[in-house]
Amino acid sequence: MVNRPVRPVVTVNPESRGYRLTAAPGARTSGDATSGTGDTPAPGSRAVLLCHGFSSTPSSLRPWAEHLAACGYDVSVPRLPGHGTNWREMNRTEWTDWYDREEQEYVRLAARYDVVFVGGMSMGAALAIRLAEQHPEIPAIAVVNPSIGTADRRYLLLPVLSRLIASTPGISGDIKHPGLREYAYDRTPLRAASSMRGLWRDVVGHLDRLTAPTLVFRSTVDHVVDDTSLGLLRRAPCELTVRMLENSYHVATLDNDAPIIEAGSAEFFDRFTTRR
Repeated sequence: MVNRPVRPVVTVNPESRGYRLTAAPGARTSGDATSGTGDTPAPGSRAVLLCHGFSSTPSSLRPWAEHLAACGYDVSVPRLPGHGTNWREMNRTEWTDWYDREEQEYVRLAARYDVVFVGGMSMGAALAIRLAEQHPEIPAIAVVNPSIGTADRRYLLLPVLSRLIASTPGISGDIKHPGLREYAYDRTPLRAASSMRGLWRDVVGHLDRLTAPTLVFRSTVDHVVDDTSLGLLRRAPCELTVRMLENSYHVATLDNDAPIIEAGSAEFFDRFTTRR
């Protein structure tokens, strides 16, 4: 495991901080998990690590995390390096920084809990899949609109374009429900986006290692991620379950079908562990 912490050069917005929730009523801790606050070990034998998406923040997963906590899971949602500060800061990070942060938290949880599940949305789903590839002891994962590839050929231009242009208009906020908002960057940092392609290549190149049962929630209408990723996932040797979301766009964890994700993932994880 590589340990290369990336420290923000600007203040982390309170809406963007990482957090940890415990299953015990009234025992929640929160704070910027990247800086190590809220690090009191939570009681219980079951935990879930959730990974947020590219240019987004842990707040996009809070309803999902809160539901899992209510179902008896201790939940950790770290803030990825370069996120929740400024898109320019994100351009100073690479996919290995994001993965290292998630792996550090997974190792911390694995040392404290009998079983640790992993979930993620979009690029965060790619991080979750890579964790399962590298750590076969993970019993199951659940991902929402996973992003591990694309048919959009414009992504091939990113290595060159990112040297000429620092950012383009953001891709956040793809939510069907009126009035709901994703707290994320309004600009897409192109150097970071180019690095994300390296994550895709690594994940796809090791799909033969993905043996953990995998639950995929996929929106029928998604303006950010196309169907390439789901097609690639079908190549993995794992038990793959796909549940379609008919009433949400890309950020489904904040959209109309969020209750389906919350209940479905809790039931899925319950299959692989028993309560004490």
